Amino acid sequence: MLLPITLTFAAACALLNLWLAIRCARFRISDKIMHGDAGHALLAKRMRAHANFIEYTPIVLILFALTELAAGPSLWLWIGALAYILARIAHGIGMDADKPTAWRAGGALVTWIVMLLLAGAALALAYQHTREVPVPPALAAQV
Repeated sequence: MLLPITLTFAAACALLNLWLAIRCARFRISDKIMHGDAGHALLAKRMRAHANFIEYTPIVLILFALTELAAGPSLWLWIGALAYILARIAHGIGMDADKPTAWRAGGALVTWIVMLLLAGAALALAYQHTREVPVPPALAAQV
């Protein structure tokens, strides 16, 4: 199977996205809020948690897919995927509070660490296997 970690991770992200959306939709339905947060503080926080997930997840999924494609499945990718999912759950829960919490801070910090490690792995993979490619003759004449 091609990209088993990324496929599993993407499915988990889809379910997490649905959970974050449902947390907002419950308020919208019960309070008949069609747009925005209507001044409802908890709804605003949950909307922001959902938006924050949507801001980070696409680039993280892309990095996971490309890293797995380049290096193959590995235990560290499984651990990274699990850490990201748990971090985003913690962040979503932590966003409900009126003041900073360890859940929110920890979720954000682990998200950043996973993204940073993936970016580093992607760069290492890209340049570790790079070889010199000769300049095409048409370009060499211009140099």
